[in-house]
Amino acid sequence: MMLARTKIATGLAASIAAGALALSAGLVPAQASAPTRAGSAAGSAAAVSEPPVFAATLARSYDTFDANQAVAVDKKYFYVVDNRSITKHDKSTGQPLLQFASNADGPLIHMDSGAVVGDKLYAVHSNYDESPMESSIEVFDTKTMRHIDTYSFGIYRGSLTWLDRHDGAWWAGFANYDQVPDGETEPYGETYNTQVVKMDDKFQVVESWTIPKTILDRFKPMSNSGGSWGPDGRLWLTGHDLGEAYVMNVPSAGSELEWAATVTLPNVEGQGIAWDRSSNRPTLWAIKRSTKQALSFTVPYSSISDPKTVNWQVLGPGHFQQ
Repeated sequence: MMLARTKIATGLAASIAAGALALSAGLVPAQASAPTRAGSAAGSAAAVSEPPVFAATLARSYDTFDANQAVAVDKKYFYVVDNRSITKHDKSTGQPLLQFASNADGPLIHMDSGAVVGDKLYAVHSNYDESPMESSIEVFDTKTMRHIDTYSFGIYRGSLTWLDRHDGAWWAGFANYDQVPDGETEPYGETYNTQVVKMDDKFQVVESWTIPKTILDRFKPMSNSGGSWGPDGRLWLTGHDLGEAYVMNVPSAGSELEWAATVTLPNVEGQGIAWDRSSNRPTLWAIKRSTKQALSFTVPYSSISDPKTVNWQVLGPGHFQQ
């Protein structure tokens, strides 16, 4: 089924007009130049073909004590995710209110990110960096922060790193890594095996896609750590270390996600992200691990247009390719 997604700007003229309007209002930073990567001539040619780069603007920062893996958000609160704990904060003051904390010898080892859907917080969990990879989804009541449900994948496609709800389905990232864990001799799954999956209400995978290798090369030796569906109807992905979000579309054909743009996130050091879609001015949330901060950004998503490519044609007699 083709996904229904919002087309914010179509064509070069519309893209320029939207960007100019936003700039004149003082709401959107100027488009940055595409990042350059040192390397061979072939690498330079690849960089030229990359999509445009935009810059997000920091809206607010919050000091926390455990912003280590990710942040989730709803209308009134944000939730800082660490390996074995999740802390609920008041969005207006930043004050910590409640915390779920797992025992050090408990079954929860490595929670990676979370997403709020209704009155529940869905946190993804894995046994990273133990082998073989095991993953589960852990569910919490946002009011009480009590653990209320679990869904186990067991040994599956990789290490589950993010989850979100979009278009009547669940979406998730199963990460694999080129990193060699301590005491091991082989990479932890190999980064190129990372997948984005779409699941039904029972968390059964119905489709899956790969991430462009140019993006995965930036993630190496780590992998895809964050994912959240934006107000523009596109999937936003992050890696483990870089302050960049990659704006993706589900392709009309094939198995690789379509890269529409890159958005730089100042002071972000990778990890899980979450779109706050609770107001008419959506913001993108992330963390800065080194300072244990939760950060919210205004993002020029309305200036991003979809790539215009023609991938096929229908030929009549006399024009067949042979």
